[in-house]
Amino acid sequence: MDRLPDREGRRISVEEPVRSELFGIERLEQHAESLAAAQPVWRGSERGHRLLERVHDNGRVLREAYRAISRSIREERAITPAAEWLVDNFHVVEDQLREIRDDLPAGFYRELPKLAEGPHRGYPRVYGLAWAFVAHTDSRLDPDTLRRFVNAYQRVQPLTIGELWAVAITIRIVLVENLRRVTCSGSAAARWTRRRSGCSGSTTARS
Repeated sequence: MDRLPDREGRRISVEEPVRSELFGIERLEQHAESLAAAQPVWRGSERGHRLLERVHDNGRVLREAYRAISRSIREERAITPAAEWLVDNFHVVEDQLREIRDDLPAGFYRELPKLAEGPHRGYPRVYGLAWAFVAHTDSRLDPDTLRRFVNAYQRVQPLTIGELWAVAITIRIVLVENLRRVTCSGSAAARWTRRRSGCSGSTTARS
């Protein structure tokens, strides 16, 4: 986690984007197998960390960021490419947030096996899998690559039916998390966003 100054010189915590070494498909499959072998889970209906609260907070931060960036545009300030993308595609972000809320109810979330160890301890196993996929593909979502990644994981550790159903929605959760992080990083144009939208926060950050 980096710390950057706002306009008053105070230090604001900014989480790093969900990004790691970029893997080709064979290396990605090997990584999936390694993850499966190294991720023990709790069995039963463990509550774990409240991931959906983070999703709601990400929505709040991105809405505040959208308003702050829109103000910067009206004031003819320079903005980052990520900020420009957010303004142009904010309707897509809102749609994704709505689908996450609709497709991952709290009762279903509680039934997902939670990781017992590692940087994602207490989060659903499928969340750790999705985080690794996003990090090592630089957020490039290719359905065939995702299918091979999941299949490689299951060669070592089969996922439940619920987890398989949750893969797509969990990928969206991680992509929204990454969008928050990318939007809250950057240079001068993002400082207003960080100060006004509460970009600081914490969740797991390693794959």
